[in-house]
Amino acid sequence: MDSEPDLAELRKQHTSEAIRHRLNKSQDHSYLRDFVYGGIDGAVTTFAVVSGVAGAGLPSGIVIVLGFANLVGDGFSMAASNYLGSKADLQLLQKARRKEEHQIQQFPEGEREEIRQIMSAKGFTGAALDDAVRTITADRRVWVDTMLREELGLALDRPDPVRAAVVTFVAFALIGFLPLIAFILDFLFEIPGSRPFLWSTVLTGMSFFTVGAIKSRFVQDRWYMSGLETLAVGSCAAGLAYLTGMLLRGVV
Repeated sequence: MDSEPDLAELRKQHTSEAIRHRLNKSQDHSYLRDFVYGGIDGAVTTFAVVSGVAGAGLPSGIVIVLGFANLVGDGFSMAASNYLGSKADLQLLQKARRKEEHQIQQFPEGEREEIRQIMSAKGFTGAALDDAVRTITADRRVWVDTMLREELGLALDRPDPVRAAVVTFVAFALIGFLPLIAFILDFLFEIPGSRPFLWSTVLTGMSFFTVGAIKSRFVQDRWYMSGLETLAVGSCAAGLAYLTGMLLRGVV
């Protein structure tokens, strides 16, 4: 099992200063998730291409050309998809915000009653309920944010679409480049007896496991189990591609 912080560490994490720092920090969106999933996809798809070409018995130059084509084409496609998806989520949030602001402007008493019922459902009663409603509705932005979170269930922390796309593409290209390194060296130096596919497999396996272990931060899984899972999925994709290349070897 994953280790849990001891009492002293928990006490340290719950000082006024630590809490203030943590709450302020949470307002900044983390792009680590985009990097992790971009890296996983880059490693899987590039090594699948490498495996298919290697299975067909083609030279290192062909592996390099198709590998780089995959890095650019698939990397851009994934980044563009992330950009459009992130932008759509942001637009939905902005539309909902405009709608709530309009409703507060046109019918404040009805919106104030919604806040009252929301706070009541959380256990506020009597004077505490009146104070909570008065405090929230005194600030228009707090009022709207509360409605977005509590009534519509929307997350207010949204990534910047451009940054998300750039991080995704960079991760895809960096991690996806690893399976090509051995073939590039073999092509440049023509080392006798070199086995580029073997070394490409080792490097890719290490990248699968490492990125999967990092991914465990988001899915709250054991790091080694997440690493092994990603390694298994990537290996299946690579194995299928390699088998396909072998079956079609006579076509080339």
